[in-house]
Amino acid sequence: MTRTVEQYFEAGCGRCSLGGTPDCKVHTWITELELLRKLVLQCGLTEESKWGMPTYTYNEKNVLMLCAFKNHSAISFFKGTLLNDSKNILERPGENSQAVRLIKFTDTDKIKSLESDIKAYIFEAIEAEKAGLKIKFKKSPEPLPEELEQKFEEDPTLKSAFEALTPGRQRGYILYFSAPKQSKTRISRIEKCTGKILNGEGLHDKYQKRKN
Repeated sequence: MTRTVEQYFEAGCGRCSLGGTPDCKVHTWITELELLRKLVLQCGLTEESKWGMPTYTYNEKNVLMLCAFKNHSAISFFKGTLLNDSKNILERPGENSQAVRLIKFTDTDKIKSLESDIKAYIFEAIEAEKAGLKIKFKKSPEPLPEELEQKFEEDPTLKSAFEALTPGRQRGYILYFSAPKQSKTRISRIEKCTGKILNGEGLHDKYQKRKN
């Protein structure tokens, strides 16, 4: 896992097998990510590296992070559901996501055209933190093992990636993680599957390298 934002832009987050390779998703969207980084820093947020990702905070509270996915780059708001979304540009990372919302980008033209709107959303997210606003979470229909809930608290990136999976893939992981009687075995299974989840893969999916 990369420990600085500069390392992220050079080699990716380092959280999966693609880190430091030409296939790393960060390299696909490097121009977009660098432009987004410049824009976010103009809003007065503190830049940090958390979970190997460029994360931006206000008074030590997480506000947003920059992300690279297979088909797009994005600004990910930790409490995106609190935003008004007057421009209707926020998207769920997955149908079960209760907090995080994304603004997705596939080119710099969209970033430039939405610059003022993006900043407005960022300032709104900062105001939400100033006001101490909280999100009321609904119970998951498929109970999560305590070890997975703890992992999500420690690693919001993993939580977002998990929520972006199809319901079937989520359920497959939940059943697999919940099966062992011992907590240490459940934790071990979660750790071993983290890379697959971050890659958007299901429990039994095999990674297929993209052809150039």
